[in-house]
Amino acid sequence: MAADVHSTSAAIPLVPRQVLFGNVDYGNVSIDPSGERLAYLKPVDGVLNVWVAPISAPDAGRPVTNDTERGIRQYYWSGDGSYLLYLQDAGGNENFQLMSVDVRGARPGTAVNLTDNPRVRTQVIQISHDHPGKILLGLNDRDPRYHDIYRVSLADGSRTLVFRNDGQFASVIADADLTVRLASLPKADGSVEHYRVTNGLPESDPFITISREQAYGASPLSIDDQNRLLFLDNRGGDLADLVAIPLGGGDRKVLVRARQADLSNILTEPGNGRPLAAFEEYDEGSWSAIDPAVADDFDKISREADGVFDITSTDRDAQKWIVSVRNSRQPRTYYLYDRASGSLDHLFSAKPELDDYVLAETKPVVIPSQDGLSLVSYLTIPPGSDADEDGRPDTPVPLVLDVHGGPYARDRAGFDPEHQWLANRGYAVLSINFRGSTGFGKAFQNAGDKEWAGKMHRDLLDGVDWAIAQGIADPDRVSVYGVSYGGYSALLAAAFTPDRFACNVDVVGPVNLVTLFQSTPPYWLAFRAQLMNRVGDPDNPEDVPYLLAASPISKVDTITKPLLVGQGANDPRVKKAEPDQLVAKARANGIPVTYIVYPDEGHGFARPENRLSFFAASEQFLAQCLGGRAEPFGDDLEGSSIVVEEGADLIDGLTEALARQ
Repeated sequence: MAADVHSTSAAIPLVPRQVLFGNVDYGNVSIDPSGERLAYLKPVDGVLNVWVAPISAPDAGRPVTNDTERGIRQYYWSGDGSYLLYLQDAGGNENFQLMSVDVRGARPGTAVNLTDNPRVRTQVIQISHDHPGKILLGLNDRDPRYHDIYRVSLADGSRTLVFRNDGQFASVIADADLTVRLASLPKADGSVEHYRVTNGLPESDPFITISREQAYGASPLSIDDQNRLLFLDNRGGDLADLVAIPLGGGDRKVLVRARQADLSNILTEPGNGRPLAAFEEYDEGSWSAIDPAVADDFDKISREADGVFDITSTDRDAQKWIVSVRNSRQPRTYYLYDRASGSLDHLFSAKPELDDYVLAETKPVVIPSQDGLSLVSYLTIPPGSDADEDGRPDTPVPLVLDVHGGPYARDRAGFDPEHQWLANRGYAVLSINFRGSTGFGKAFQNAGDKEWAGKMHRDLLDGVDWAIAQGIADPDRVSVYGVSYGGYSALLAAAFTPDRFACNVDVVGPVNLVTLFQSTPPYWLAFRAQLMNRVGDPDNPEDVPYLLAASPISKVDTITKPLLVGQGANDPRVKKAEPDQLVAKARANGIPVTYIVYPDEGHGFARPENRLSFFAASEQFLAQCLGGRAEPFGDDLEGSSIVVEEGADLIDGLTEALARQ
């Protein structure tokens, strides 16, 4: 017997969407190279900006940027902390510009656009303590397909070409002298060749060759002051170890061997680039010290941190660390760790307002696939639904599969606002690292090749079957919710396996794989061959039938259940014409489809007002379909650019909320 969602969690107050999905109070905390100041993201009039505070008075910060539109998500300190740098695009078009703010000069807060070309996509290549007034950038201004490398002045944007990319290189690695030392060339067969670079010119023969099977797990990271290339290397086994390879020649040295999962994060000392520790995450994460001098530091933090922790920033000498702690019931909490004193002092909580609400615990589970793979997954059940505390609701509840994008990415342990939102509304939530997800070794990665609509989707169905067999999920009330590849999974659920799902929510999901890969941005060309080897090549007549067969547009006529589609009008990856076509066909077939478009968004929704409005519509949509609880729309559409092109009347309260907008 399935549980009544309302009675199961009626005693648990609704967590307002605004609290869950509004801007963080503090985010992306970092320390400047001198160890004297902190920077962090904090709203100014509802828009995320960069603030700076003395390390002795973290709460006494002031904003040093004045973005009033999309908000800032990523920023950098210059080598000496004189400048703060951040990337910003226009309306989600992903043509990122690099802005520079002099935080020690006469006019802090005045941003200078160092790239100042709306057609260019900027790459940050290297920031150096040895050249604090300069930065190394990749710019595709000469040829939109490839990035040339420039040394750029942070004061005025003047630049010098240091590497002309005439060889179709996808990426480069530079040293602390802002000199390009390695260039990476993806090949048509899916392999990658890494070339040493001398005086701005690549050598004629590759220094390292990575096969197609190794390509996604093996990658160069950085160069230390001993002229060693730090490299994630899976050539010696299934998992990616951390190795040091002398650029002058000589044997590689294994610094850390992976145990269960690929190493994924390396802590280095900024002043010399030497590796201090490596992070590995299978279902939950752990650190391995490389330098014995930091072993006690990691032991101490491990004992005191309430959850998985990341070292997100250090000063130049790595004596002061910003420690970011994540656990499933609490958004990120930031601490300052001082190695000299051994103190771990609380700085900020990302969302302290959530302390007033009952949140659910997300637990890692490993689900077996039909063919014997281990699918590391994360499960959250509604708070109050498990009286006997056996890890399962007392009676089955509706299930939402929250599918990650990429697909060459992964879900991780820690706080997930979507899990908390859905669990609070009465749903079990399951995120599955299906085959092809990164971080679990090359065999697991390669098992997803040309399986987008095949075994990768089958893994999700196996997860649903597992949840039903465990007594977690009501088989008649299951839905897929996802963004990008996750949105594609929602469309597959709707079109390929409509009998298994009651309704689905797609955000910027690919509709037609042929047109998707034919219309990729020019700067994707360098690594397009790798992607085509994984998925299929629309320019290869032998692959086109498979790509079409794996495209949701090919099976629109089999969609029978309600569908909610969200799209950014400026999406450079999934062009709006794709969901337009799918929605039109589904509506012509009489399928209940609601189509929401944001004219100022791209591949995903960045503006908080837009995100909030879509979550509000999604919540009511799921409540009508699965029977969960829903917070009224209220004013959650206010300030958004939401345009409902189809089906506003299909979601209770949406038409009225639009009228109040």
